[in-house]
Amino acid sequence: MSDVLHQLMAVLEERKTNPPPNSYTARLYQGGVSKIGKKIEEEAREVIEAASEPGEQGRRHLIYESSDLLYHLLVMLAFNGVRLDEVEAEIARRFGQSGLDEKAARTALAAK
Repeated sequence: MSDVLHQLMAVLEERKTNPPPNSYTARLYQGGVSKIGKKIEEEAREVIEAASEPGEQGRRHLIYESSDLLYHLLVMLAFNGVRLDEVEAEIARRFGQSGLDEKAARTALAAK
């Protein structure tokens, strides 16, 4: 993963431990999973809308909205004490495995 995402995650973890008084991130943490989750849903919708926009302006809008979505997802991870390297390890574990096979294995485990 990118160094900038690791840097951002470090800032988010610091803001969780030492919330500045005028921090947007700290306000998200105060709202908990519900508030952070609503922002993730909102940003995901905006990513989908931007993806359907044509041309270079649509492409730039998609990048902008994707950045917002990633930020809010990282806030949720930090709120729940999940480290970025844990997510990276899960992605690495799945790398080279068919997504359909992985989903079938999860479905089989859930049925037990």
